[in-house]
Amino acid sequence: MRSDLRFDFRVDKANSTMTIEKEFAARRQLVWDCYTKSELLDRWFAPKPMTTKTKSMDFREGGHWHYAMVDPGGQEYWGRLDYQTISPIDNFTALDGFCDESGTLDPELPRSNWDVTFTDASERTLVQTVISFKSAAELEKVVEMGMEEGMTSTLERLEELLETLEK
Repeated sequence: MRSDLRFDFRVDKANSTMTIEKEFAARRQLVWDCYTKSELLDRWFAPKPMTTKTKSMDFREGGHWHYAMVDPGGQEYWGRLDYQTISPIDNFTALDGFCDESGTLDPELPRSNWDVTFTDASERTLVQTVISFKSAAELEKVVEMGMEEGMTSTLERLEELLETLEK
């Protein structure tokens, strides 16, 4: 990750949240597109060496993104993001959860609320993602599953993708 770009990952057990702030050397519209268009999400939304594949995406309030992160051996890890609110190029909120290939949520794994905000920072874009859980125990479960390492690697991939798209 570029050292001149801000990156901060904070876990707040008292409020059952994690906050991720990442600065990108790209225009806000382009960063927004990378978060909201499946053809771009498929190019970065998984930690290395995994890949992402979209099964379906309907980016609108009440819509969803159903996708899988695929490891090099072909094992698929399915997820579903249900969009709640959308304010184009500024913010969206969504419910995130683990599911199966049909989109049925896994009741054994935590579901979280995502609040993703995009702001201009000079010639750069700052993305703040606040992820809220129902309890500190749910938060601790995803931290133990490697959320910080996974998000760090995933955002590094987005940084690399943006460098190719900005040219």
